[in-house]
Amino acid sequence: MLALLALTGAAHAGEQRRNWFDDPFMQVAAGLPACPVPLGPLYTEAERRSQMHSRLERGTSCWLAGRCADSNAYRYDKAIAPELRRALARVPGLQRASVWVTVQRRWVYLQGCVPTRALARRLERAARAVKDVETVVPDLMIGTRGRAPYPVNDEEESNRQK
Repeated sequence: MLALLALTGAAHAGEQRRNWFDDPFMQVAAGLPACPVPLGPLYTEAERRSQMHSRLERGTSCWLAGRCADSNAYRYDKAIAPELRRALARVPGLQRASVWVTVQRRWVYLQGCVPTRALARRLERAARAVKDVETVVPDLMIGTRGRAPYPVNDEEESNRQK
C-alpha cells in the first residue's frame, strides 16, 4: 500500500494530504536528524476514495479467516500503538535512531534510519512480540545516506531544510 502512495504521489502533488482513516502514526526516536521523514498514512482525497473499498475488504478478511476476534482488523490499531511505543522504547540503542511507526490493520510499518542492522533486527523482534500484531514491515535504512525505502513526506523534508 505504501509503495502505491509513492507512485501516485507525483500525480497528486500540491493536494492536501490527511490521515483520513486516523491510522496511528508516531515518531518513537529522533537520534538521526538527517533521516528522511516518512509520508505516513497521509492520503489525498482521491487516494482516500480509492482506498475505501480495499480497506473494508482487508479489514474483514482477518475475521473471516479466523485470525481476528473483531470483525474489523483496523479496530485493533489504536490499542496496539501505545503497546508498540512501550515495547520499542525498551530496545537498547533506540535513542541513536530516527524511527516512525504506522499501524494499519494489525500491520506495523517501521520506517526511518538506524545506525546498525542489529538495531533494525531488535526493533523488528520487539514489534513482532506485541500482542495482536500480525505483520511487521521493517522499512529501515542503515544510516541516513541514500534513498529511503519508503515514501517520503516532501513537505516535512522542505520544512526541515529551511
